[in-house]
Amino acid sequence: MTAARLVERPTDAVLYHRGPDIVSAAAYLHHCHALAETLPAQGHMINLCRDRYAFAVAFGAAVLRRHPCLLTGERSDSVLATLADTFAGSYLTTEEPISDRQLPVCPVVTGTPRHDGAPANPEIPADQLAAIVFTSGSTGAPAPHHKRWGALADRSRAAGIQFALDATAPAAVVGTVPPQHMYGFETTVLLPLHAAASSWCGPAFFPGDVQVALNAVAEPRILVTTPLQMRGMLRAETSLPPLHAVISATAPLDTELAAAAEAQWRTQVLEIFGATEVGSIASRRTIEGDRWRLYPHVRMASHDDATVVTGPFAPATALADDVELLGDDQFRLLGRRTDIVKLGGHRASLSGLNQILTGLRGVTDGVFLVPDDLEQRATARLVAVVVAPDRAAESILGELRDRLDPLFLPRRVIRVAELPRNPLGKLPREALLRLVAQDGLPDSSEH
Repeated sequence: MTAARLVERPTDAVLYHRGPDIVSAAAYLHHCHALAETLPAQGHMINLCRDRYAFAVAFGAAVLRRHPCLLTGERSDSVLATLADTFAGSYLTTEEPISDRQLPVCPVVTGTPRHDGAPANPEIPADQLAAIVFTSGSTGAPAPHHKRWGALADRSRAAGIQFALDATAPAAVVGTVPPQHMYGFETTVLLPLHAAASSWCGPAFFPGDVQVALNAVAEPRILVTTPLQMRGMLRAETSLPPLHAVISATAPLDTELAAAAEAQWRTQVLEIFGATEVGSIASRRTIEGDRWRLYPHVRMASHDDATVVTGPFAPATALADDVELLGDDQFRLLGRRTDIVKLGGHRASLSGLNQILTGLRGVTDGVFLVPDDLEQRATARLVAVVVAPDRAAESILGELRDRLDPLFLPRRVIRVAELPRNPLGKLPREALLRLVAQDGLPDSSEH
């Protein structure tokens, strides 16, 4: 494949839902061309659109104009200034009126499109740089990753095959994940362009919004969400209409949580494995075991004590996870390389410690914070930050004392009203450090 069209669906196919209104492939292409005509001749688009359809139109216009689209969940002036200094000709696109930004702004207007004949649907070179996606910053500063159009298109087609999407009965996807994140970008923006699916573009974050959104679209319905949001919907006992599937990503999904969701919503819960660096590359049904199946055209191989992933028009990428290969298209995850905490010659899994913490009675959220100098300073210890409105810190510490190796017992349990999670449930490390500092611990070296 040397090129792929912007939309690989029939012109009358439904791509997006905007409340009661539907957007066909033809209407989407008209909107993309109209916006592309207003963009600068050259530059990098910083796509700030909150509305999912406006985001999709802005991205499509950038592809048509051959402008890389910068995708970041950060909107602060300092972050935008850094992007502008790094990427030549940066400008903003947004559906919201803003006038206080220092960068040029190209407004996204998605009213009734002009229908002056069939819209052009050009072939886009497979090696065209289409997006630069930034990591969440949960393990440090956000890092950029380049995405070629051929890789994005191929992975969308592969997802359609992986999840058995049927052109005779296209699925309606309701996503709770913002489009600026790689997971949301792939499943709710790109997927309708290349596979038998449409995407809901109205509110879908709070349990009530998700319920309304799913009731507004026809079967087969697919809910794209995260473990954190699944837990919130189950806790709220949200009643959902019949679902073809629930798809989860961004964090490991506990088998008990997946089983509870399957039982309450009478559906199957599927899990995607991926990362900003490589995109989505594998899936499994969580309750069926720990074997993951690779997407079509994706391959894994051992190389220099690491597992390397390859796919069409994507660079070979070493995973941050230890993997046991099981034939050509399956593997088992053994854990993240950065997940291991070492103290006094002993080792523990950070995710395992977090699971013990959040499994305690009355702890609704929690995380262990690892100081930067844990392995260098003999007296350094972990800190636990918890959301537990009805429990005292001393009580939590006492229960942990019965469950943990003394070396990994937190020096301190800090109770907070909520953890500074982003919309995906991830915890940017800098935000967590600031929260802990407010409790009187000036920096991670003091923990």
